[in-house]
Amino acid sequence: MEIKDKNGLTEKEFLEQYRPGDYERPSVAADMVIFTARDCQEDNYRKLPEKKLQVLLIRRGGHPYINTWALPGGFVEPDETTEQAAKRELLEETGVENIYLEQLYTFSEPKRDPRMRVMSCSYMALVDSEKISVSAGDDARSAEWFNVSLKKENTDVQSDQSGFVSVTDYALELEKDGEVLTAKICLTKTRTNSGLDSKYEITESHGLAFDHAKIIAFAVLRLRGKVTYTDIALNLLPEYFTLTELQQIYEIILDKELIKAPFRRKYGILAQKTDAYSKDAGHRPSQLFRKKWLAE
Repeated sequence: MEIKDKNGLTEKEFLEQYRPGDYERPSVAADMVIFTARDCQEDNYRKLPEKKLQVLLIRRGGHPYINTWALPGGFVEPDETTEQAAKRELLEETGVENIYLEQLYTFSEPKRDPRMRVMSCSYMALVDSEKISVSAGDDARSAEWFNVSLKKENTDVQSDQSGFVSVTDYALELEKDGEVLTAKICLTKTRTNSGLDSKYEITESHGLAFDHAKIIAFAVLRLRGKVTYTDIALNLLPEYFTLTELQQIYEIILDKELIKAPFRRKYGILAQKTDAYSKDAGHRPSQLFRKKWLAE
């Protein structure tokens, strides 16, 4: 016997008379925070090139926010999941697939998009710069890599018997060939007996579309947190690398210098020695390593 609801309808009868148009349906987008690590020009050939953490941005070719920089992304098609949409966008923008990809967060503030209610299911991708071929999509004028800087400005903590509230202000700066985009993001963490709640708020934004400054800051902090207890950073390296290059990756993510000996004791286990050596001119050859998961 089929179960009926309070209106006396079976599930089949309910679905036959159900009208989805009676309810507002927000659109869903998949926005991509694509990070890579790239060498900067170095005048001294005897010195190893400095690396920079970079994020891919596209210059919007249409309204809203025309000519403004934004994260690559697009609307989720009716026949695909958000992850499938993210992988499609990644392939279209960078020409690569089968790389590190993880879901960050769903940003769903009602007025984050001036056109209509659009929820952004955001993803973070980590790409080896040697594999990338960047091209702008149909709705973009150009696609460029920007150096990323996210610095903590101040933190205020208030606590009592019921928990604490921590308010931290961050300054985000994205730079490419002298063009600088900036934003201020406030992160409020509230701890109570029921758990921890985190809220990101943009207090200033100059040159970035939508709420993408918030998404980028969220991604940088996620990356910084995960490098301390996972091997996620190795996804930014080529197949063969030196331990110095490995340390450089950690330093640009964490935005601080690390002492060589303790770094190698802690993170050297992530790399497997090879019999090959670097052939860079101007300084002594260094032994090359592989990502341990590829060597095993």
